[in-house]
Amino acid sequence: MFGDIEGTRFEVFDERFESCFVAHVAVERLWTGGRWLEGPAWFAAGRYLVFSDIPNDRMMRYDDTNGAVSVFRAPSSNANGNTVDTEGRLVTCEHRARRVTRTEHDGSITVIADRFEGKRLNSPNDVVVRSDGTVWFSDPPYGITTDYEGDRAEQEIEGSHVYRADPATGAVARVVSTMAKPNGLAFSPDETILYVGDTGVTHQKDGPRHIRKFAVEGTALKELGVFATCTAGLFDGFRVDTFGRVWAGTGDGVHCFDPDGTLIGKIRIPETVANLTFGGPKRNRLFITARQSLYSVFIVANAAARS
Repeated sequence: MFGDIEGTRFEVFDERFESCFVAHVAVERLWTGGRWLEGPAWFAAGRYLVFSDIPNDRMMRYDDTNGAVSVFRAPSSNANGNTVDTEGRLVTCEHRARRVTRTEHDGSITVIADRFEGKRLNSPNDVVVRSDGTVWFSDPPYGITTDYEGDRAEQEIEGSHVYRADPATGAVARVVSTMAKPNGLAFSPDETILYVGDTGVTHQKDGPRHIRKFAVEGTALKELGVFATCTAGLFDGFRVDTFGRVWAGTGDGVHCFDPDGTLIGKIRIPETVANLTFGGPKRNRLFITARQSLYSVFIVANAAARS
């Protein structure tokens, strides 16, 4: 176990985790001052990270060239999850506007999805973009159950689902409807598997707190069962590296899972971790959004996809 910031350390449960780090690496706290940080997304061309501060209704920008943190967008419509599409554009889940948007290169905003079968979405939460350009997102009601992370409102769509949007045609399809509260999601390196977290325990005693696997079969998904169950709070956002390992935000830090579902190690963080992504010029730096702070650590792995 090692770490320099009080409350941070690396816990090895399986020797496979030892190969993920250089021995002297340490967790860095890059910034603090948020209320609930989420949705980190790395922009390689500008060497900066965009992340959300949901209750403060703003998106922040970390500049990797000088360490400066500034406001990227405010108000942000209580933005939550973010990612980068195949053309390097920002894709964002907006709680208050109950939609998924794309920020064009000129700064204008395009709506990718805000309704399904004529009804308003709940409050899109997290999002990933497949290499074919399709946008996959989760839609639990966390942004409309209170006024803290959006505007309190009634659901127009019963339940919580995962959707696939095709920006080229404008079509929005429901691809998962069997989960209590779908949350984080990520594709395997070859995009044949979609991992989706379920945080249903937030609204249901003994509800799900796991990640499930789905086989991608064209435009549809096939259920493959539970990949891993969280042992510390909930799985929130997560990402996958080139070896297929899943790095997931939880109540006590970041949990790392081998592709076979084994928990091989943890990065302990002294705040609840909401989300994470890979960044840096070599895509080997893990940026971690915790409750109030932004952390990072260099690992011996690289991003499997845009983030």
